Amino acid sequence: MQVQLIAELSQLIADPARVLTAPAVLDRLSHDFYWYSPILKPLLVDKKADAIVQPISVDEILAIARFAGKHEIPITVRGAGTGNYGQCVPLDRGIVLDLSLMDKLEGVTADGVAVCQPGLRLATLETEARKQGWELRMYPSTLAKASVGGFLAGGSGGIGSVTHGGLRDFDNVRAFEVVTMEDEPRVVLHEGPAVHEILHAWGTNGILTRIWLALAPAVDWMQFTTAFDTYEQAFRFTQSIAVDPVWTKRLATVFEWPIPSFFAPIKQVVREDKSLALIMIAADQAEALRTAAAKAGGEVTFTGAFTGPRTQPLLSDYTWNHTTLWAMKADPAFTYLQCGFSPTECEEQFRLLRARYGDEILFHIEFMKNGEGIVIPGAIPIVRFTTAERLNDMIDYCRAIGVFVANPHVNYLEDAGRFRADNIQLLAKQKYDPRGLLNPGKMISFHKQTVS
Repeated sequence: MQVQLIAELSQLIADPARVLTAPAVLDRLSHDFYWYSPILKPLLVDKKADAIVQPISVDEILAIARFAGKHEIPITVRGAGTGNYGQCVPLDRGIVLDLSLMDKLEGVTADGVAVCQPGLRLATLETEARKQGWELRMYPSTLAKASVGGFLAGGSGGIGSVTHGGLRDFDNVRAFEVVTMEDEPRVVLHEGPAVHEILHAWGTNGILTRIWLALAPAVDWMQFTTAFDTYEQAFRFTQSIAVDPVWTKRLATVFEWPIPSFFAPIKQVVREDKSLALIMIAADQAEALRTAAAKAGGEVTFTGAFTGPRTQPLLSDYTWNHTTLWAMKADPAFTYLQCGFSPTECEEQFRLLRARYGDEILFHIEFMKNGEGIVIPGAIPIVRFTTAERLNDMIDYCRAIGVFVANPHVNYLEDAGRFRADNIQLLAKQKYDPRGLLNPGKMISFHKQTVS
């Protein structure tokens, strides 16, 4: 069966060498960073595709979708594989559609919208946009590797979200085209509110092929770290910067001790037993921020210009979910949660969690603006894993005290925190993938209709 599949796939694209079947390649391109989760790791480690196909055009994608539909073969779309939920891991073998070769930047419009293919790396887009006076509104800590399409399909926000919100907010994603998995696949343009049918749906209801992504005017940024004696001091200072519109910021992060001790390559900015605030601020506000930090009782331990994705040190490499990676390098027993705290009740929520779990949970805050324009303490707390039962107890308790949790230890959309309550993604799947061939098993509320 696999030999026949490979032979037929090789006829659908211009270069048969772009159908990959070597066992090591199948294994590598069938996985992402799912192993951040001790729950997902044993569930997904042995999953892999029958073949990897690397298309270079929409016509090739249409041909592959038509062929897969005719033979009832699953397709799982892959960006750069930097996700953490197993989004691009094929649960039912079939084809992994690797879009990394569709990486063209078509251009940037006069009003700051990048038009590009899904495989374009975010770092490349940031670099090219800055040459024209623009920059990414937001990006994940995996900037160097992540693709635009993968970010839209599996991400939600990142560095820049403290000002510009998430991908779903403020028209940050203007439009995109997707290939459907209908009986006769077609290219469908989604623009305006229609983008929410497909955003953060893990490629379960369409294959992104062309994207219109809004940019922001470029700013000269300064990286800035400050050490505080207590977590409370660090949190309150960073929150004051994050919520005040006077400050032009791209990043506002807080780590309680001992999280900073995990950052071995930048140990010079860390102070023993002290919490750390990491802020990316407009360069012309750096001195004012230094004054504010000193007034708040902080010790400024580093300032340095951000000159693009190749900046050294690139302090965003230690924020968002890269923080989890550094913690796991220090101690493999660590994992994480993805949370949203109340902007008004957060300190009481911290107290309740500390009283119940002690140092099983370490606070790591990423401030971000929500769709209503309110800056909230988003969080990727570091958690010491013992048992699945204890981890689930922590998730349940967070929700019981009003802390939002996007559960990173499940491999389906509905509990992973970005499934919309209006079921727009499910309705899109029923419309565009009625046979359930796109990334099957990842949208558990979808049920293929049977004909009696």
